[in-house]
Amino acid sequence: MRVGWLALGAAVVVAGCAGGAPRTGMNAYGARTDLSCVPYARATSGIDLYGNAWRWWDEAAGRYVRSRVPEVGAVLVLRRHGDMDEGHLAVVTRILGPREIAVTQANWVAHRIEHGQPVVDVSPANNWTLVRVWWPPVRALGITDYPADGFILPEPAAAGAVASAGGSG
Repeated sequence: MRVGWLALGAAVVVAGCAGGAPRTGMNAYGARTDLSCVPYARATSGIDLYGNAWRWWDEAAGRYVRSRVPEVGAVLVLRRHGDMDEGHLAVVTRILGPREIAVTQANWVAHRIEHGQPVVDVSPANNWTLVRVWWPPVRALGITDYPADGFILPEPAAAGAVASAGGSG
């Protein structure tokens, strides 16, 4: 049975904010929600942006500090990738190391809110432009590398600022 779950987990393409109906066997992961990642990230972080997750990075320009360095309370913005056509947002809850953070997020597993989920920087330049995200059904990091824009901090950008150091992506 364990091999069956691992094969199923490896075959599943995470829909991120795209959501969809809960899949069989996944109802045990996280608290039930009807929120997508966007309103959940907005409510959790206090960052007042709207639109699909993949648009947040550009929407934040000149309004909020953007960075390639994670901070607690910042929103990690994942780009559209594969079947994740709306992108994804996750709020940083802890810094676990220079290349690992923990996040809270909605709808990574469809219709669930999950807390303390690991995200690891796998980018060759160590700059958080490519990440792997924990996949609860297999209790391990997922096998997909997701392109990331960076982190939006819940603080206003300085007048005339485009982005913080290293965050102009």
